[in-house]
Amino acid sequence: MSSCSKALLLIMSLTMRKTLAAAALQLPLVFSQATPEVSAENTCVVQPGPNGTDSAPAIIEAFHKCGHNDAANRGKVVFLNQTYTVKTVMNTTGLSNVDVDHQGTLLWDQNVEYWLNNSLPVGYQNQSSAWLFGGEGVRWDGHGYGTLDGNGQVWYDYINGTNNYPGRPHSITYTGVRDTVIENLRFVQSQMWTMTIIHAENVLLENIYVNSTDLEHPVGFDFSSLNTDGADTVYANNITFRNWVVDNGDDSIAMKANSTNILIENCDFYTGLGIAIGSIGQYDGQFETIENVTIRNVTINKNMRYGAYVKTWTGNSTGYPPNGGGGGLGYAANITFEDFHLKNSSGIFAITQCTSYNSASGGCDTSKFNIRDMRLINWSGTAASDVISDIQCSAASPCTGIVLDEIDIIDSINGTRPANYLCDNVVDPTGFNCTGLPWEENPR
Repeated sequence: MSSCSKALLLIMSLTMRKTLAAAALQLPLVFSQATPEVSAENTCVVQPGPNGTDSAPAIIEAFHKCGHNDAANRGKVVFLNQTYTVKTVMNTTGLSNVDVDHQGTLLWDQNVEYWLNNSLPVGYQNQSSAWLFGGEGVRWDGHGYGTLDGNGQVWYDYINGTNNYPGRPHSITYTGVRDTVIENLRFVQSQMWTMTIIHAENVLLENIYVNSTDLEHPVGFDFSSLNTDGADTVYANNITFRNWVVDNGDDSIAMKANSTNILIENCDFYTGLGIAIGSIGQYDGQFETIENVTIRNVTINKNMRYGAYVKTWTGNSTGYPPNGGGGGLGYAANITFEDFHLKNSSGIFAITQCTSYNSASGGCDTSKFNIRDMRLINWSGTAASDVISDIQCSAASPCTGIVLDEIDIIDSINGTRPANYLCDNVVDPTGFNCTGLPWEENPR
């Protein structure tokens, strides 16, 4: 984005901010320890708890009072341009036809033991969440400065590199959301996954900023904020991610079980692992799909591990989710990665069917989960790699329909064009020939 465009957006944001703040002064307030007043327009304004006390009860009450409406008489919940400390879990599901006017900052407190013991089940992979939010016809606008702050550094210190620490909460889970728009929000220092979008349909998430950075213990690719995915879709259909910036320590955006008709476009990603298809195939004998996914116009910046990668569990079932599993069935099909620009990423593209219990090696040829009809089109830029693709498909269900077209990447180390295409169990690839066997890699 040009400096002129940024300046214009800033002026527009500040103008909108002043207008909304002035309007908010005319609306009834929802105090943390009081019954909310509801205006004739069915608007609830949430007042933060005094002196950093818990604002969660007032938030829940506001959505209870003003979050259930018919289409002709929409409700509204307003967060003022102040800080709301959140000390307890929130469940605001079953909403209908409500606008969320989000001007302030929701700041989760640092009581790790409370969250480990009280976070709410997501319903997938034994994961949990600090906030379950759901409903139909929701319009949530953060105006470019409304923020959810997970106070994540305390979590990055606490887990000390442990993958999927039990009870560690996602910042927010959008569950059962339909016909919904979520826009102009900031998510910083998320406790774990920034957001999970589960059992959802017809959702637009636009102009979203995510930054979850470990400032104390950088490791590896200059990050250690493990499991801070920007977003994960599960049992989700017709979801659009548009104009995202993600700077984190894990998947930028990940499509997991039964994600269909997903569009990701006009995004900038920093520091993490890249776009992820998966992981999937974790539940023994269960049939799951990822289908009709388009990712286009994406910039992959320095310290990213990949532009995109695909990961399935092996066919051997060992242990239990989130860190164990395998033996799942199904397919990932009709997936297009188009117009990617890489700026000195560490790698380019990978497929692995080697994910297994606690990152154990082996079993790469056992998965019956099929990968097919996957296209990389018009990739350009630089990467610190002499390997374009590292594709380890399963002998039990080989990959078909893999296409690489218009790939113009320069190896930033030696200035040459990479010519290595490592692959195994890939049937009739288009646009490339396999030049060797892949590394047996098990990305998390």
